[in-house]
Amino acid sequence: MGQGRRRAALHERIPGGRDGRRMLWIALINKTGTGLWMGVAALYFALVAGLPVSEVGILMGISGAAGIAGAPRAGRLADRHLLTHVLIAAQLLQAIALLALLTTHDFALLLLYSAVGSLADRGANVLTKLYAARISGTERIRYQAIQRTVSNAGWAIGGLAAAGALTIGTTHAYRVLLIGNALSYVVMTVLTLRCAEPPSPSQVVTASGVAEAKDSTPTVIASNPWRDRTYLLFTATETLLFLDDAVLQVGMPLWIVHATDAPHGLAPLLLVLNCLLVVFCQVSLARLAPTPHRARALLVPLAACFMTGCLAMSTSAGGGAPLAIAALVFATIVLTFAEMLHTIASWELSITLAADDAQGAYLGVHGLASAAQRSGGPLLVTAVIAVGAPAWPLLGALVIATCAAQRRVVRDRLPRAALSVHPITVSEH
Repeated sequence: MGQGRRRAALHERIPGGRDGRRMLWIALINKTGTGLWMGVAALYFALVAGLPVSEVGILMGISGAAGIAGAPRAGRLADRHLLTHVLIAAQLLQAIALLALLTTHDFALLLLYSAVGSLADRGANVLTKLYAARISGTERIRYQAIQRTVSNAGWAIGGLAAAGALTIGTTHAYRVLLIGNALSYVVMTVLTLRCAEPPSPSQVVTASGVAEAKDSTPTVIASNPWRDRTYLLFTATETLLFLDDAVLQVGMPLWIVHATDAPHGLAPLLLVLNCLLVVFCQVSLARLAPTPHRARALLVPLAACFMTGCLAMSTSAGGGAPLAIAALVFATIVLTFAEMLHTIASWELSITLAADDAQGAYLGVHGLASAAQRSGGPLLVTAVIAVGAPAWPLLGALVIATCAAQRRVVRDRLPRAALSVHPITVSEH
């Protein structure tokens, strides 16, 4: 009995109830599958498909850019249709696009299939965020922190499994990793089918499972994020604040190789450190922002952490392996804290600033920031590396200015009340 009560108490601590727990399993499976594939995708195109390095770069760059359109499109679809149905379609599309890669070595077809997969991936990210926001209510910050912790654990599991498979180094091993990622989307689809449709501020769900506008007329999007100057400015600043991703995943390994005396094997270890910090600290840090105003206040320590990390990156090129290792470890720690603080602030502010009757459309526009950073972030970071150590503090100063601009942009739109969550109903008809 005691063990049963403890298990029940643990379940109660997960916002969103049974569906909240299912979505956490989906997040774990999703990132485990992604961890299997993303680290070897470029190698697959080069070694298995036989593409030259230049074509691999073009393929991954263009497909990543194509994904930018997925976020706003998925958001608008979620405002007009059942969210779970749109999410399932995105998951199945990702599985189909991945399996299609096995059917050809033609550059044009590989580019097409990769672009379709990227489009569905960015759309699914927005839909998952929207689902989490709707089921977790006033505890959305805490739920998002838990979800991100689970996601990072999945990344680590998938990455370690991929590393093990790569020791085999055969064409078959690469194909197995790709198929493993595709199967993860099939499993996610099965779990999503068991999730209830979350309540929406703009529509009700009838007993037959049909989404209708709350006034019983066809769903019409009253608010348009593309005409919301404040939200567009907020999204523009977000593009730069997502740079921690490019710095840690692209800039750090390249900087180690080209500018420091640190051993090259340090690069994957720093990524593991990043994942572990998120796993152990993200949920605790979420308590720092129980309200939108507190989320806005996190932009100050975020800027401080990012600048400190940039200064440490610059210091690491000062000479000698011990100094480089110490500076890079310290940079990884403070940049990871900047990443976690931004995640909390971004999550709360993006939802608080969104109009209730078009949450999906607004979050879709916000998703453009992350998608754009995936395309432009590596270019900016590699430019910093090309300039050398003096460029890192300049990048830090750019982020400080961006944080200051965002604080000003969102100030007048934050609610006076302690929480920004509005009541949501579900029709019983």
